[in-house]
Amino acid sequence: MNILLFSFESLLGLPEIVAYLFIFIVGACVGSFLNVVIYRVPNEQSIVFPNSACPNCKSAIKPYDNLPLLSWLMLRGKCRNCKNRISARYPAVELLTALLFVVVYWQIGFDWFLPVGLIFVAAMVALIFIDAENMILPDVINYPLLVFALLVRIVFPLFVSAEYFTDINIAPLTYLQGYPVWLVSLLGAIFGGLVGGGSLWLVGELWKRLRGVDAMGLGDVKMMFAVGALLGWRLTLLSIFLGAFSGAVIGIFLISRQKDKDMQTQIPFGIFLGIGSIIALLFGEPLVRWYLQMFAA
Repeated sequence: MNILLFSFESLLGLPEIVAYLFIFIVGACVGSFLNVVIYRVPNEQSIVFPNSACPNCKSAIKPYDNLPLLSWLMLRGKCRNCKNRISARYPAVELLTALLFVVVYWQIGFDWFLPVGLIFVAAMVALIFIDAENMILPDVINYPLLVFALLVRIVFPLFVSAEYFTDINIAPLTYLQGYPVWLVSLLGAIFGGLVGGGSLWLVGELWKRLRGVDAMGLGDVKMMFAVGALLGWRLTLLSIFLGAFSGAVIGIFLISRQKDKDMQTQIPFGIFLGIGSIIALLFGEPLVRWYLQMFAA
């Protein structure tokens, strides 16, 4: 998806390091907002009002105590008012988002697709942490992400380029040659969504019928429908594979550390699907090409 139209340095005459620093700061600020989303969305609270407050003493957080990364360090991880500890999750989300934004910029460049990549990664970070803490993947994030993906798949072929979506040149979409490229892209989004969400739903339904246990939540299905709509079917399958592989490794590790070795231990799968989706967005095409060269000859 890297179709670099111009560089930051050539456009503004500033060193490239300034762009990376700017992206890092933007990422940290977005991470600060994501902390609000992660805390309030599961509790069905507004992400706009009221202003941020200490979860313990409920005192409003002053603007100078709400600087991403810096405030937590200056306050030594404690509320200025009640001295209660502030969870390390807050700076962790801010730092992770900032670093991911830098990687997205490094991989995509100063390009039309850059905002799409940043929004996608921000949504994945929010879903990952919400699932980790609450074992849910909220519709209020999944549905807008799906709408966003469908709009991107229509708007980019019309006004920018369809080359961002490599699934257009892969079967079964190659059978639609001659149709408007935006329509082919949209149908690719729908097919990718069906592959992503549909495959998870099928696995969950089969497992439920065979074992009588819900193995897959609908949140995972909706999440991967949105991911599939943006990334296409090939990169979505890669996302699921990476998620399943990393989830299995972590699951085996956690079970091995339990005394009773309970095989029914619940692990939020959305965490690993989100990680796999981010990797697929950034490095999916090279990984697919490597796999095809190694194993599909």
